Amino acid sequence: MQTSVTAPPYLLSDELEAAARDIIGPLADEVDRAGRFPREGVRALGEAGLLGLLSSRDSGGAGAGLREAAQVIERLAGVCGSTAMVLLMHYSAVTVLDRHAPEDVRREIAAGRHLSTLAFSERGSRSHFWAPVGTATPEGPDTAHLDAKKSWVTSAGEADSYVWSSKPLQADGAMSLWLVPGGSAGLEVRGEYDGFGLRGNASSPMSAKAVSVPRAALLGTDGEGLATALEVVLPCFLVLSAAFSLGVTETLLGLTATHLRETRLEHLDQTLAQQPVARNQFAGLRLRGDALRAMLEGTLTAMQDGCPEATVRVLQIKALAAETAAEVADGAMRLCGGAAFRRDTGVERRFRDALAARVMAPTTEALHDFCGRAQLGLPLFEEA
Repeated sequence: MQTSVTAPPYLLSDELEAAARDIIGPLADEVDRAGRFPREGVRALGEAGLLGLLSSRDSGGAGAGLREAAQVIERLAGVCGSTAMVLLMHYSAVTVLDRHAPEDVRREIAAGRHLSTLAFSERGSRSHFWAPVGTATPEGPDTAHLDAKKSWVTSAGEADSYVWSSKPLQADGAMSLWLVPGGSAGLEVRGEYDGFGLRGNASSPMSAKAVSVPRAALLGTDGEGLATALEVVLPCFLVLSAAFSLGVTETLLGLTATHLRETRLEHLDQTLAQQPVARNQFAGLRLRGDALRAMLEGTLTAMQDGCPEATVRVLQIKALAAETAAEVADGAMRLCGGAAFRRDTGVERRFRDALAARVMAPTTEALHDFCGRAQLGLPLFEEA
């Protein structure tokens, strides 16, 4: 696990709070309702220094670590899930770009003027991101052509660049990674995203047809992209996904608590909070949220300390977080009753956003299999 966990202390800045309060929050319902990409929010995050949070100080970034990034994602997830997911995928891409991208790209990211994302999942291998079927073909001594049908790309058509996976160009191995500029000739977004949740994150299929890139666009060594994906990108993505789920969970718990305290049964002259069954059910949901927070903190500490169990903890945390968010969302809908079905309460939007983590690769089922393999001394992949 090579991803930096901690760095100079970073607190949720006044700039982040201002962006969440004044821009991202007020637009969240519109972003969800219209399925509109949150450009204003992303711009505000760039101006607040948040796009460059994980960029190294040598590149002009904040040089912060995964713990700080998790705080930011958690804060934003409860405000606008779409904006948080766009930033989450950007951070996952930056873990590679800050190591291997050209200096001008790294500096643009650090300055908050460049949004990136991952383009891993493919139509031919679905959520098995570790098995790309898209190709990279030599085209002269200095150029390659990329061909692929990507199934899900967050910020599709909106990102300034994509960390793009393919079969190796010429070397042995399972995968190579490339820096593909947005707007490259032959790169196409295959339809607008019209989804159940995270409706503004522009997560659409993309295709590449003979997209020409210089061989220097390789991010790392040809054929070694899978190692980079597993050791650098995946820990970041899994931990931040857990932070996302925690942020949605905490917001749902807060909305539910408010509903129970403020809603009265006039014939009994009592609030819903005074009903034993409602209290019992809420306590169970609160316990789930607290357990997730403790597990996330323990995972970050295990990574920071280089503990042997860190690898399994990283695999476990997204699975736990995804299921916790889904269960708390379902419980919140039940406790809030008919009010939760109204958009103005904010519960139903978070309910829809909460379910996304279950099906985002690696899915809960895939993570359970990985954990079982790791704990039973088996390789993560059959072909390994």
